[in-house]
Amino acid sequence: MPRSTTLYVGGLDELVTKDVFRAAFVPFGDIVDISMPFDMRTGKHRGFGFVEYEDPLDAQAAVENMDRAELYGRVLTVNISNKGIEGGSRAVWDDVPSYEEADVAADDKTGNEVKGGEYVVEAK
Repeated sequence: MPRSTTLYVGGLDELVTKDVFRAAFVPFGDIVDISMPFDMRTGKHRGFGFVEYEDPLDAQAAVENMDRAELYGRVLTVNISNKGIEGGSRAVWDDVPSYEEADVAADDKTGNEVKGGEYVVEAK
């Protein structure tokens, strides 16, 4: 299995911008991508991000040097991410059954028929 080149970085202060984030990790190698998920309600990043390197050895060097390091007074957690590793890039809803599958599962468990999301209970 190929070694991952994507890192998870947790503990980011809210003042850390994408440019600051990139500047903190570029000394370890060529960066392919940086992402910082944002909270749609607040418009601020969620306190973590991902850094993808071209070379797995660069990613490992970044982990060794940046894990437990401080940035803007906060201690970072840096480790190899499972994002992009077999199944790690799949959407969470890929594992959720469709409504039709859920309806069939409900039929099997309760013995009651499900139509349009509502149970049809027959009097016995």
